[in-house]
Amino acid sequence: MAKIRLSKAAETDLDQIARFGIDTFGSVAARRYRDGLKLQLARIEEAPLRFPAVDHIRPGYRRSVFKSHAIYFRIDDAGILVVRVLGRQDPGNVSSR
Repeated sequence: MAKIRLSKAAETDLDQIARFGIDTFGSVAARRYRDGLKLQLARIEEAPLRFPAVDHIRPGYRRSVFKSHAIYFRIDDAGILVVRVLGRQDPGNVSSR
């Protein structure tokens, strides 16, 4: 199993998702959504090649969708780097900041 890590941009994305979830839906729903995102990250870690390549967005990237968010990641020598976790944002902006 490859080791998964988050870019700074992905960490920021997850923080913003959590804050929005709490503010909009409440802490219970936000926690449930967070747990679902964590489970999706574990699925990526277990079998990253199961998810489709999105070379048309950025060469070498793959995407996994969880409800309203797309998780963009790439596989490298150190394992799996989650680059961004985007909602309805422009997927052309998946580069890590």
